[in-house]
Amino acid sequence: MVSVGDIVKAKVTGITKFGAFLECEDGTKGLVHISQISNDYIEKVEDVLKIDDEVNCKVMNIEDNKVSFSIKECLPKKEYKRDRAKKVSSNTNSDESYNKTTKESNFDDILSKFLKDSNERLDSIRHRENKKFSKKRKYN
Repeated sequence: MVSVGDIVKAKVTGITKFGAFLECEDGTKGLVHISQISNDYIEKVEDVLKIDDEVNCKVMNIEDNKVSFSIKECLPKKEYKRDRAKKVSSNTNSDESYNKTTKESNFDDILSKFLKDSNERLDSIRHRENKKFSKKRKYN
């Protein structure tokens, strides 16, 4: 019998629109939900799995003799863009050609542009509000 946290080899015995039914080598049966099949978005389970495919999966939950599996937990973790951006910036900091004054002037430019845009938006909002109130006063 399997227990929560075990990594097991299982065979796909059935496919539904919400996941796939798996059977372990020891006869334990369970379900892998579509969200637990891959790190990427999956529209249809059939795009990734076929009946009789053998997959490695992790036992996530056992409740009332119902076993939940995750194939995604056995796959290498996906590196997200945010993580890559951090790595690039940390590499840039250690680079000898890194020029701090250039970074500071870029920040100043960005900040001044932001302030200018914000002030323009505020002026526009104030102008619209003044128009609304002036119309209301004329009709009273």
